[in-house]
Amino acid sequence: MKPPVALTLFIALATAAGSAHALDYASVADSSAILYDAPSLKANKIFVVNRYLPLEQVVSLDDWVKVRDSSGSLAWIEKRALSSKRFVAVMTPLAVVHQAADAGAPAAFNTRQHVALEWLESSGNGWVKVRHLDGTTGYVRATEVWGD
Repeated sequence: MKPPVALTLFIALATAAGSAHALDYASVADSSAILYDAPSLKANKIFVVNRYLPLEQVVSLDDWVKVRDSSGSLAWIEKRALSSKRFVAVMTPLAVVHQAADAGAPAAFNTRQHVALEWLESSGNGWVKVRHLDGTTGYVRATEVWGD
């Protein structure tokens, strides 16, 4: 029996959305950037964010991107203030970054909450390969960071 067209379309859209998810993040490129409540320099300024902050891209217009932060808040940012180089933010009070994607692997380093780590790749098994600003690399649990 052939599935209804609406169900087939829903499955196709859900699959496409899931595969594009990894490409929906960017990070703040400038030392600081302003988040606005609308896509205009005349809009209300609602927050100043720092370099490397990961933001989920929700909507992209000509010179503006609507973004979501780790708290779920939505805002607008100038597209030029974003970098395609991805970072993740540590969300737990202390995260252990391991030398391999395994909880039993030796620690590469420890890091505190809100520290930005460069995103290198998702392992697909609940781990994210990251690089500290000092160049040290390792694997952190995906549940301990935001921006993956």
